[in-house]
Amino acid sequence: MDSPLTIRLFRQEDIPVITSWARDEGFAPGVGDVAIYHHSDRQGLWVGWLGTTPVGCIAGVRYNDAYGFIGLFLVAPDQRGKGYGVQLWQRALQHLANLPCIGLEAAPDRIHDYAGWGFQPASTTTRWRRIGDSAARAGSSGSDRSGPVSIATEGQRLLLLQGADIPQTAVQIFDASREASPRPHFLSQWLGHPSGTVVALVDPAGTCHGFGRIRPCLLKNGEGWRIGPLLADRPELAQRLLEALIDRHPGVVLIDAPGANPNAALLLERLGFQSSSQTLRMYRGTPPSVGLHDVYGLACLELG
Repeated sequence: MDSPLTIRLFRQEDIPVITSWARDEGFAPGVGDVAIYHHSDRQGLWVGWLGTTPVGCIAGVRYNDAYGFIGLFLVAPDQRGKGYGVQLWQRALQHLANLPCIGLEAAPDRIHDYAGWGFQPASTTTRWRRIGDSAARAGSSGSDRSGPVSIATEGQRLLLLQGADIPQTAVQIFDASREASPRPHFLSQWLGHPSGTVVALVDPAGTCHGFGRIRPCLLKNGEGWRIGPLLADRPELAQRLLEALIDRHPGVVLIDAPGANPNAALLLERLGFQSSSQTLRMYRGTPPSVGLHDVYGLACLELG
């Protein structure tokens, strides 16, 4: 169809409207998230315009020459059903066309549509929600202390580190062996953002055994917190990290856990989280060889 839609690359001034769309859609965007999406691939985030009015957006981020991810796919409610979403979708696919694998998170009502474009189901992702006043538990994991906290687990001594005390290289090495694609640039931006708290477990030799981040997010009505990423090489370490993150952040806390890690649901239920919604991880092409068995919380659904 002929359409007056113009698609152009994202600009910083687009952040408020995209964040507002994401909030109204129930995505619960984290503070600062959209800017980081842009930094991950400056050619991979677009906004569709009708004249001077923005009507939709999509991200198609190339992590490297082997893997890309599509997300943040939104069309303003009053502009849906006019073909603008298809045009945005085609722009993202064109940007990622030569990659051997593309991933996305599909809402239940879009699974059939994405299957028609060659995407195959991999595993269910569950959004978990917890409401609590953690102030009474603050300090139980040592998260309120200013310096490193020593933790003994299974005969191993680990340090619970926070913020600037965390060795970035060790975290990137740990992450690279547990994610679909190494993402040092994204991870540096994500963990280095001033909004929120980052914690990690590191042994005396400097090896990372898990890390996580919590950040403020915008709910449809009000504000809350989102945890992600959350990775650990053992369930008990994931629990230590999760407790350290939620102890100092009372209120609504969300985390998106991959079904490919069966331990995630058990842990989250034990800590008082309840399932609130689900999406389906889908891939087009050869699925990543690295599983999500040590991933307890995705960084975000929008970029995987």
